[in-house]
Amino acid sequence: MTATIPNTVPEKGDEAKRIRLLFAGLIVAMLLASLNQTVLSTALPTIVGELHGVNDMAWVITSYILASTIVMPVYGKVSDLFGRRPVLLAAILLFTAGSVVGGLSGTIQWLIAGRVVQGLGGGGLIILSQAAIADVVPARERGKYMGIMGAVFGVSSIVGPLLGGWFTEGPGWRWAFWINLPLGALAVLATVFLLRLPRPANDGRPRLDYLGMALMSTATTALVLVGTWGGSRYDWGSPQIVGLTAFAVVTAALFMFVESRASQPIIPPSLFKDLNFNLTTVAALFVGVMMFGILGYMPTYLQMVTGASATHAGLLMVSMMGGMLVASISSGQAVSRTGRYKWSPLLGSVVMGVGLGLLSTLHTDSPTPLTCLYLYVFGTGLGMSMQTLILIVQNSFPVSQVGTATAATNYFRQVGATLGSAVVGSVFTARLTSLLAERLPEDGGAAAHVDSLTPALVNAFPDEVRTPVIESYNEALMPIFLWMVPLAFLTTAVLCFLVEKPLATRIERDLPVSAIADEQLLPPNPGKA
Repeated sequence: MTATIPNTVPEKGDEAKRIRLLFAGLIVAMLLASLNQTVLSTALPTIVGELHGVNDMAWVITSYILASTIVMPVYGKVSDLFGRRPVLLAAILLFTAGSVVGGLSGTIQWLIAGRVVQGLGGGGLIILSQAAIADVVPARERGKYMGIMGAVFGVSSIVGPLLGGWFTEGPGWRWAFWINLPLGALAVLATVFLLRLPRPANDGRPRLDYLGMALMSTATTALVLVGTWGGSRYDWGSPQIVGLTAFAVVTAALFMFVESRASQPIIPPSLFKDLNFNLTTVAALFVGVMMFGILGYMPTYLQMVTGASATHAGLLMVSMMGGMLVASISSGQAVSRTGRYKWSPLLGSVVMGVGLGLLSTLHTDSPTPLTCLYLYVFGTGLGMSMQTLILIVQNSFPVSQVGTATAATNYFRQVGATLGSAVVGSVFTARLTSLLAERLPEDGGAAAHVDSLTPALVNAFPDEVRTPVIESYNEALMPIFLWMVPLAFLTTAVLCFLVEKPLATRIERDLPVSAIADEQLLPPNPGKA
């Protein structure tokens, strides 16, 4: 038996303190995941050079994103059924285990395996942080919190490349994995002692949708393999790619069929009855493609083309994250203050398109401050979009479905991120390999070490060899950014149809009577109407 219980208002000072402690714990968990989306970006050229894995470079990034994408809806649904805290603890421990595997890896294959395990844990960290804050803060007040969460992602994206560069030039790139052990321990302590959330509304034993999980994972993996292998390992029209595409489509259709009949579906079909959910999910997918197309490969480009060290490349990426940081906090505060939110992702998508267009004009002799300015423009658009899209989704559903809805829209964004990383990496690698083969002398030392090129090795080449290498990097990557510009403006067109619903000023929960009797309800300040 359940009852809908409106929130009461506790003592304001006590509630504010509780929210701050809760938020601090969530930030630690989010920091752990977001750091590892970028910490290897500046270390990547050295890693793949040392492990002789240039051809597998894309998988170091793609494997993490793929694994985290697959489990996102699972974490959302399971946490709605069993509670956020135990699921978050499991995610942190799994992520830490993957860090150990990555730190001990001696081959590129073991490194990728460690990244997969990291992703299986990391997929839950950001999702559960976003869902937990929605458990206790009404939508009208949530904008400022979501803005800060977006800023944390921006800050960690600044710190990540810097740490990766510092580790690479100092104690070694493996410390990009070892640093997760103390951070993981801190996240566990914060979760155990700071997270106090209401008990989920379950009087009976929940049933998990295992078949749906398996079909969703299979379809997602097949889709990513199409993006990764198409045009590089296999031709787009090859039997392998055509077969994988058909397999992905059939498996996705089976998944939708199973979900329509499951008692506790991972991604409930009812979510798609909400127009705003559909629009923001499509927009989030497109944003994921653009974001990870830039984050994954710009640090490598900066090291190879400008001759920047790993640490210096991380510093250059600060401009993009600075734009994201400022835009995320300021737009989040504006949304909470005014209750209006449609303008933010609309304007942000336009700014991202402008940023991509500007980045595509860079050449090997472009001034470094100009590169930083273009990155700042793109980061500003990104900061105005990401967290507001999550807020719009959360405002469309009751608290009992917030975890599932948040995970679903993040899943599709990560599908976009996975495809963006995979396709950009695949096309970039194929174009780079082809250009290097055309331009490097066959009897030169560079041609014999194409699979093991590192920034230090390229900088040591004489100009007649170094110039073709850096020109190849530029011509392989920059046109891809131009090809993504229409995607930004397609995002704008989709978001024009958003319906700006009033942001909720209170939280209502469907709680079992036993939870009410046990005083498990911990309501937040409902805020101003």
